[in-house]
Amino acid sequence: MKMLTVENVSKTYGEKQLFNNISITISEKERVGLIGINGTGKSSLLKVIAGLDTPDEGKIITGKDYTISFLDQQPEIDADKTVLEQVFHGEAPILKLMREYENTLLKLNVSPNDALVQEELFQLQKQMDALNAWDASTNAKSILMKLGIEDFTKKVGEMSGGQKKRVALAQVLIAEPDLLILDEPTNHLDFDSVKWLEDYLSRYNGSILLVTHDRYFLDRVANRMFELDGGNLYSYKGNYAAFLEAKAIREENDAATFEKNKNLFRRELEWMRRGAKARSTKQKARIGRFEELDEKVSGGKQTGEKLDISLNGSRLGKQVFELKDASKRFQEKTILTQFNLLVKPGDRIGIIGKNGTGKSTLLNILAKRIPLDEGEFIMGQTVKIAYYTQENEDLDESKRMIEYIKETAAIVETSDGKTISAAQMLERFLFPPFTHGTPIRKLSGGEKRRLYLLKLLMTAPNVLLLDEPTNDLDTQTLTVLEDYLEEFPGVVITVSHDRYFLDKVAEQLLVLQGEGEIAAFFGNYSEYLEKETIPDVRKTGTVATPPPSKGQEKEKKKKMSYMEKKEWASIDEVIAKTEARLEEVAEEMEKAGSDFTKAQDLMKEAAELNEKLEQTIERWTVLAELAENE
Repeated sequence: MKMLTVENVSKTYGEKQLFNNISITISEKERVGLIGINGTGKSSLLKVIAGLDTPDEGKIITGKDYTISFLDQQPEIDADKTVLEQVFHGEAPILKLMREYENTLLKLNVSPNDALVQEELFQLQKQMDALNAWDASTNAKSILMKLGIEDFTKKVGEMSGGQKKRVALAQVLIAEPDLLILDEPTNHLDFDSVKWLEDYLSRYNGSILLVTHDRYFLDRVANRMFELDGGNLYSYKGNYAAFLEAKAIREENDAATFEKNKNLFRRELEWMRRGAKARSTKQKARIGRFEELDEKVSGGKQTGEKLDISLNGSRLGKQVFELKDASKRFQEKTILTQFNLLVKPGDRIGIIGKNGTGKSTLLNILAKRIPLDEGEFIMGQTVKIAYYTQENEDLDESKRMIEYIKETAAIVETSDGKTISAAQMLERFLFPPFTHGTPIRKLSGGEKRRLYLLKLLMTAPNVLLLDEPTNDLDTQTLTVLEDYLEEFPGVVITVSHDRYFLDKVAEQLLVLQGEGEIAAFFGNYSEYLEKETIPDVRKTGTVATPPPSKGQEKEKKKKMSYMEKKEWASIDEVIAKTEARLEEVAEEMEKAGSDFTKAQDLMKEAAELNEKLEQTIERWTVLAELAENE
């Protein structure tokens, strides 16, 4: 069995220790999701495992023929290569052969009568037959098309940032390594591409290690979770949902241990203040224990520390936005055609659609950054916008964090009426005091996004325009942001491909269908997708078969069979035993303590028992009705 082992690995950048003495194993066909707050070192750990960075201590152990492919958040792309040249860039012989074949084919298209080129192509075809390389070509083009890339001869340098990321994703997928490492693979992908990638990775023959903010994606792809927190790595069996359950248990146990340590620390502190005479071995041992507790309690942080963004907003009047007969075109692309929109106070609107349909353009129109070609745009006088863009606008990386935040306000008011300083707001956003003087350029990509979000919210807006807010933000920050938006009294309009985020935030959708066509849907994203899967009679010409009438239904049995009588006689005992076992499992879970593996197994058993109990009770109801007829 092929596997990768991380043995006692540590890594420090400057004064910040990212991870300490980490040891893990990734086995064959494991699909591992890695999560943690931005800045904890997720991307750094991926690069160490991929061999692109060296640890301060420890080592990575693999077999000699073990292969790894890595998709970076900001992949290195050769701007002069075509799409196919970039995709087939690699050391594997079959990839090099495919690159040569595609290049020769391009030359033949230019000079179809060149005998030397024809002979070169013939020889390459023979080699491809021997290596069965045709499948590689078909596979590569299929992957590219599924990711929305159709022009294989286009120069990569002429593509958008999102298209470049998709080309890089295709490049690592066709290599089919033993371990596929993906850093935010769903960024810049629309729903169809994300769904395809989910299915592809679920069938993948090798192992996968990925970082992603897309929690539905994690839930459907991962069968194991790693959490990087405070320099430590915690491992959990199962997908994202299983991780949330296990993490809740771990935090409860850690919180209980923390409180126990605090109480013990207070008693030890009282003893030390009375004047410990360090003459006996017993007293020396007690002083040593005090110092150990001091480090745990005063030096550490309490588990469960949460990001807090409870900031006050400005008052919003009755009028927000209105578009009347709005039209907008960019060269040959139509964004809006005679479009009408009325945005009311309290609206929660999600904007969805394929890449290139004009979602960001619509946000820019609402932000008054782009004028309409035709029609009218009306904005309420009390509207105060905070526009969270994809580009981290106004984020001067030469400045220090505290300077950047103080540009907005040195003191802000929270939703509960309290006033706090800019430094305190940074702490609420999980930036420790010793980091406040750090130049912004030294922050991770996710930390920069979190800092940019903080500054926007400190302006006390009443309308939030969010353009792909989930990109590069960690799941914990997203969870708190979603809770904040749920309580936010103003208007939220967001462009996002993140299904989980839209389900929690949006109550209505604007669906950009291209060529200026925009449809409205009242409901969340999952409800919209469910509606889209229902066959449309007007399109398919098919009509659903009506259910049979009561007269057509098979007459229900009036008498109990011998087996049903036997089942009825024992079903009460089955219910009682199941309920008793559920109580035992609950007691065992309380005793599991920090044994997370055992706790997860018990949670799984409890879920199975609950399902069994529910089914048995339903069966009891059916049998009880039959018993009445006996």
